[in-house]
Amino acid sequence: MRSRYSAYALGKSDYIMRTTHAESPHRSQNIEAWRASLDAFSRHTRFEGLAILDAGENTVTFHATLSQDERDASFTEHSVFRQEDGQWRYVAAQDE
Repeated sequence: MRSRYSAYALGKSDYIMRTTHAESPHRSQNIEAWRASLDAFSRHTRFEGLAILDAGENTVTFHATLSQDERDASFTEHSVFRQEDGQWRYVAAQDE
């Protein structure tokens, strides 16, 4: 989770795409549009902090402190990860 947060903060969209599970609803078949969306999010967001609140076998609960256009965009998420090709990849928030 920390590496994905850092990748968003640094605008490393290829890393985000590589670490997103094939079955994730966030994955897009239109690779260029997906990359452009990730890049825009990273450019327009100030990443101020990440706190890992809990971690399980394939889950991580975290709080991300963010701002966009001078407004608080912070959130807490319970993320689900699944192995794919021997690597842990992000699937979605548990409530999705």
